[in-house]
Amino acid sequence: NGVVSDFKHVVLIMTSNLGTKEANVMGFNKDNSLKSDKAVKEFFSSEFRNRLSAVIEFKELSSEELQKIVTLELEKINKQLASKAIVVSVTAAAKREIASMAHSEFGARDIARILDREIKEKLSDEILFGALQNGGEVKVGFSKGALSIDCKEA
Repeated sequence: NGVVSDFKHVVLIMTSNLGTKEANVMGFNKDNSLKSDKAVKEFFSSEFRNRLSAVIEFKELSSEELQKIVTLELEKINKQLASKAIVVSVTAAAKREIASMAHSEFGARDIARILDREIKEKLSDEILFGALQNGGEVKVGFSKGALSIDCKEA
């Protein structure tokens, strides 16, 4: 179109999954930065790489970090339900299980979807037609390999 753009004051952030396949290969070398550097060099031309200020590799989230994210997402759910006088509490075992379910190649991205599927969808009927119509308490636990939800009306 002939439009000229000025990129002098632009911070451009690009993401990629380059090197993730190589990083998942079994081996004794835990330093995956060498593998991701190689993948970047093989994929992008040297002219393009020379224009990059930095390549930053993000590490896989630990179980503890995922559990903290689960806690943050649960706080959001509690804020959403506060107007309906509903409080959701989750046992430590249930948080570990939700974090474990999310501990995939997608990491924290799956946590909100898992909470939607495992908690929010199951609470919707209770809120509309069941024990939580007038508010109440919800306890999410984990036993015998499954999450459990116990609803008590206010």
